[in-house]
Amino acid sequence: MFEPMVDVVPSFFAWLNQGPLTLTIFLHTVIILPMIWIYKQEKKRLENEK
Repeated sequence: MFEPMVDVVPSFFAWLNQGPLTLTIFLHTVIILPMIWIYKQEKKRLENEK
């Protein structure tokens, strides 16, 4: 999954380019998990308004 960094300047994008799994993990933590959290929050708010 992870390979040694050989970049002169290790950057965030170089870390994401390690392989498909790192990109998948990153996207799930940054985008999909907050979307699930917001969905549940809004669902609960709508149920409380009835």
